[in-house]
Amino acid sequence: MTSARPGNGHRLRHFLTTDDLSGRAMIEILDTAESFISVGEREIKKVPLLRGKTIVNLFFEASTRTRTTFEIAGKRLSADIININTSVSATQKGESLLDTVRNLEAMHTDLFVIRHPASGAADLVARSVPSHVHVVNAGDGRHAHPTQGLLDMFTIRRYKGDFRRLTVAIVGDVLHSRVARSQIHALTALGAKEVRVVAPRSLLPAAVETLGVTAYTDMAQGLKDADVIIMLRLQFERMSGALIPSAREYFDLYGLTRERLTLAHPDAIVMHPGPMNRGLEIASEVADGPQSVILPQVTNGIAVRMAILARLAGASALESKTP
Repeated sequence: MTSARPGNGHRLRHFLTTDDLSGRAMIEILDTAESFISVGEREIKKVPLLRGKTIVNLFFEASTRTRTTFEIAGKRLSADIININTSVSATQKGESLLDTVRNLEAMHTDLFVIRHPASGAADLVARSVPSHVHVVNAGDGRHAHPTQGLLDMFTIRRYKGDFRRLTVAIVGDVLHSRVARSQIHALTALGAKEVRVVAPRSLLPAAVETLGVTAYTDMAQGLKDADVIIMLRLQFERMSGALIPSAREYFDLYGLTRERLTLAHPDAIVMHPGPMNRGLEIASEVADGPQSVILPQVTNGIAVRMAILARLAGASALESKTP
């Protein structure tokens, strides 16, 4: 199941992964998101592009930033937003994911935003819904988190400009990170000069270099002259067995400190998709420091998710109106 339909200016049917989006298609989404930034700065933070549309947020995993920014994005587009609490839904009684979706679809839902612990869950739903219903993958297992990947690209472009000049270091638990996968595909499609992954060998996927990245197990080498540093959370909930000696030893070797930050370019930016564990993957003085753009990432997530929702559920309106 592809995210984009060929022809007609990369019109989207679903948004499931960054893998099958060209750099041009990503740029179109980022440009659309740029036009939505000003909406959040208005007194009345609304545009009517999705008025009359119903969006269901169906999250089977805990989330703060992703679910909240999707909800805000939908409301700013004037859609009707339904948040399903899966802990008290019929899935707890044994109902399947597809039966849950079909019942919600029968209530005239136009778009589903789905987060699920199983890789491929969003794709499964996308294959089952009728042609007028759209699906956004808000994170599926260890597979993909495409909207996070795109909002990170949006943030990088706002601060650093042309991707072709940039060396980007992705540091941490690459093995279990769906965000890292989406970031890597997006960065390579957008022509980044070099994409690095930095982690202990136990936290790097086998043959990770086939993704078009350079792998480093030494933090100093991986950060040297980087323009962008993206720190990743250690995902203990997805680990089987002890993949690091201890949290303290991990921070001593791979935590981003102010001293290690000096190895990168002086104007390098520091990013983190969250949730952030201070003192484990990043020092507070760096997370709160002048080179950190972690909070702007969250703000930018609203505009990027507005752009994706608008391109899926309101393509014709988007083409005829400007916010």
